[in-house]
Amino acid sequence: MQFTCSDCGKEFTRKSNLQTHQRIHTGEKPFICSDCGKGFTRKSNLQTHQRVHTGEKPFTCSECGKGFTHSSNLVSHYRVHTGERSFTCSECGIGFSQSWQLKEHRQVHTGEKPFTCSDCGKEFTRTSDLKVHQLLHTGERPFTCSDCGKAFTQKSNLQTHQRVHTGEKPFICSKCGKGFTQSSNLVSHYRVHTGERPFTCSECGKGFTQSCHLSEHQRVHTGEKPFTCSDCGKEFTRSSELKVHQRVHTGERPFTCLDCGKAFTNSSTLLTHQRVHTGEKPFSCSECEKEFTQLSTLVSHHRVHTGERPFTCSECGIGFSQSRQLKEHQRVHTGEKPFTCSDCGKEFTWSSDLKVHQRLHTGERPFVCSDCGKNFTHSSNLRKHQFVHTGKRPFICSECGKGFPQSSHLLIHQLVHTGERPFTCSDCGKRYTRSSQLKEHQRVHTGEKPFTCSECGKEFTRSSDLKVHQRVHTGERPFTCSDCGKRYTGSSQLKEHQRVHTGEKPFTCSECGKEFTRSSDLKVHQRVHTGERPFSCSDCGKGFIRSSQLKEHQRVHTGEKPFTCSECGKEFTRSSKLKVHQRLHTGERPFTCSDCGKGFNQKSHLQTHQRVHTGEKPFTCSDCGKGFTRSSNLLAHQFVHTGERPFTCSDCRKAFTDSSMLQRHQRVHTGEKPFTCSDCGKGFTLSSVLKVHQRVHTGERPFTCSDCGKRYTR
Repeated sequence: MQFTCSDCGKEFTRKSNLQTHQRIHTGEKPFICSDCGKGFTRKSNLQTHQRVHTGEKPFTCSECGKGFTHSSNLVSHYRVHTGERSFTCSECGIGFSQSWQLKEHRQVHTGEKPFTCSDCGKEFTRTSDLKVHQLLHTGERPFTCSDCGKAFTQKSNLQTHQRVHTGEKPFICSKCGKGFTQSSNLVSHYRVHTGERPFTCSECGKGFTQSCHLSEHQRVHTGEKPFTCSDCGKEFTRSSELKVHQRVHTGERPFTCLDCGKAFTNSSTLLTHQRVHTGEKPFSCSECEKEFTQLSTLVSHHRVHTGERPFTCSECGIGFSQSRQLKEHQRVHTGEKPFTCSDCGKEFTWSSDLKVHQRLHTGERPFVCSDCGKNFTHSSNLRKHQFVHTGKRPFICSECGKGFPQSSHLLIHQLVHTGERPFTCSDCGKRYTRSSQLKEHQRVHTGEKPFTCSECGKEFTRSSDLKVHQRVHTGERPFTCSDCGKRYTGSSQLKEHQRVHTGEKPFTCSECGKEFTRSSDLKVHQRVHTGERPFSCSDCGKGFIRSSQLKEHQRVHTGEKPFTCSECGKEFTRSSKLKVHQRLHTGERPFTCSDCGKGFNQKSHLQTHQRVHTGEKPFTCSDCGKGFTRSSNLLAHQFVHTGERPFTCSDCRKAFTDSSMLQRHQRVHTGEKPFTCSDCGKGFTLSSVLKVHQRVHTGERPFTCSDCGKRYTR
């Protein structure tokens, strides 16, 4: 009697078998493991599973003693010793020791991949492969090596990896005795002895010993590069190539030369490098007997003799003897610049150009002039410099006979005679005689400032501007005024300064006739007439005629105070305020009253003081008519009429009519005493109190009693 499944039509000879089968459709798993809670459709499956927890392996191989939890696994294992492969593929004749292996293999011929990843849509022939693949999306690596902590997605990978630590190589070649950590490696190795290459490319007929090698090779024809770098997006045909490439970003160099300590990203590069120490050059040219350390170098060298240039540019037809030369050349057409400076982000088409550029940041100048000791970042720059000592100017202008040390200088000079300006800005149409001038000009439009000061982070559009700026930090002032000895960081600053002595003001305003020593000052001044305020604050919309004014104003919003007093640590939004403040510590008072001789640390303070002598009070209160010598005093006075106290202490809520009074008051809470006596080091919250205190040291007593003549410090 036949028992038929109503769901799928499968027939069984026993009713119990049908009942067990129907659990596949109902999902019923009545036999539960008491250790882990896993359910099974059959009791026998549960019993076999429980051996995972007990460690019992009752079925032992009589040949090698290996134990198994299931008799079917032992039967399959025996075939390793007997070599029996009773399940044969009808398509290609390959034999398998187990029926499920044959079933999975057939999917190679049918192309069937029934298991699909829900995350990326990739298809697989086996559920186990899908399960392992999904760990790529989850990032899960559940199997961890107890020796080194490395994690794996599969238990088998962990077991294979552990042989790295134990040194175990259980799979031995019967032909040569070589040992392997994996059976698949042994199978592939056997083909070295047999010459078998069972995996053939359908495109070109090339044979391979391993299917993975064929799979990688086929990407040459398809152009597929499935392994992508997450840092730069570069694609690779092999995962191993990606792994090596990623070391460019991480800086990892795990292969180290024992002779010199130099580290490399891959073992093959180390092997080639070691020949530098051993002197080994195993690859010889049959034409000229020249020897090479690398086979690829020999192959490229042969083309010198044959004249072969197999790598041709599809854009312009130029041929190259090496693929890397073509690859580099193609960047001229694509504009690709794959080498990026990690310090400033500037991009380059060649790694050698990047290497030279990075010396700007490191300060390295490895090429030294033997005549004067001057250092250079590039050997070509040294060669050009040496013409200074030899006086050699080999490039002569045919128009005027002028000589130049470099051909590029001659080429640029000749434009003086032709009037040609071949480099045009695509944004504004302005023309230049040099590409470098155009490149610098274009930064006006792009806002790019590729040259950064390593001391303060300030950015510049030109390297020369950075060089001048760095003298602010080094204190170097190489340009000296012959009239007064004053020194400057830049020649242009010296030139402007010399107009102080000559009185020259070559730049005149066409509106009012006012003259200026600098064109930039004239340009800014003209905005007074036009009302133009081109620099606007993005926070409040306020406009300014100078970018420096905007930059200073923005510190109101950001709270930035980049200028710090080296004496007391007080911070300022402007360098000019710091300069004035430092006079409190030095005692310098460069502005002197011509009437009484009193000195002041600011020009504005002198102007205000002079009103004491003139009696001028230009600031008048509209409410009571009272006059003041300063606008700030008038503003503070007006609060008397309004009763307003707009400056409030955040600590005690006490209110003040003047911000300076609030500032003084806050020192009560902070304990700050910014005014220090240079004689005894005592600190004070107010400069006026310091001034009185200093009379203790000087003995000064400026206040005299008119009745008895006794003198006092206050």
